[in-house]
Amino acid sequence: MRPAARRLRLGMKALVYRDFGGSDRLELTDLPEPHIGPDTLVVRVVAAGINPVDYKVREGYLRGLIDTSLPAVPGWDVAGVVEKTGLDTPEFAVGDEVLAYARADVVQHGSLAELMPVPVRTATRKPDGISFEQAAALPLTGLTALQSIERSGLGDGSTVLIHGAAGGVGSFAVQLASLRGARVVGTASERNHDYLRDLGAEPIAYGEGLVDAATALAPEGFDVILDFAGGSSLDSTGALLKAGGRVVSIADPRARTEFGGEYVWVRPDPAQLGELAQLVADGALRVELAATYPLDEAVAAFAQLEEGHTRGKIVVTV
Repeated sequence: MRPAARRLRLGMKALVYRDFGGSDRLELTDLPEPHIGPDTLVVRVVAAGINPVDYKVREGYLRGLIDTSLPAVPGWDVAGVVEKTGLDTPEFAVGDEVLAYARADVVQHGSLAELMPVPVRTATRKPDGISFEQAAALPLTGLTALQSIERSGLGDGSTVLIHGAAGGVGSFAVQLASLRGARVVGTASERNHDYLRDLGAEPIAYGEGLVDAATALAPEGFDVILDFAGGSSLDSTGALLKAGGRVVSIADPRARTEFGGEYVWVRPDPAQLGELAQLVADGALRVELAATYPLDEAVAAFAQLEEGHTRGKIVVTV
């Protein structure tokens, strides 16, 4: 008697949008499994981090910057298990636990799905001691913080002002700057001041009175200003930055055009991502999880994210 053929499921569940617009465009549906390229992994997603850039892409705000192929699955932050390996991926094997900032050149195959194609150039192994949820919360925000600090030249003994210090990127930047021996002053709403103290920053409120409060803490000015908030944050730079100091922003090109600093658009970097993950595993870097949602409630996860008042990261489990 011939053995019964094993029934194979040839599709996957995924959250998609078929045209640009609000969260009402999102739907959970079935898609074909992703194609695997020669230098690509197919990862079975355990957890996916979501970020403001995900809904900005969906709403079409970045169409002049990033190409999108519709229907598209959102999400660049992923943690999961390698399901398949491409022809030339000697760094990884089936069953490896990985995390990645899996941003490809075209938005199409995101992490809010059961399976995701992950370019091997974006992935690193997940160390023991870090959960999949923590790993999924780390890539975009952690790499943005680390690359901003690298570009700023911040080091031991620097005094740094971080705008948006309680946000996803800012929370990592406070900790990473402190680990490098810097003195950190961070702007945030008063409800987050105790949180910033726990992370290692001296908190001040943003808005009116910021210059006076910052000057009281650092009368000689700041060696580095890191802007993770945008808006009017850099308006006070002329009054607060030391001569020869450095400004880095992820939200305001004036950092470069007016202040001779840097504008950072985060890049995938598996070596840096592995460094960050190991810091989390060692207990040296804290990951603040604001909420977790299952995939079938991912629309609600985006609704919370788009409110704009979340402290820490929102993660979707698959």
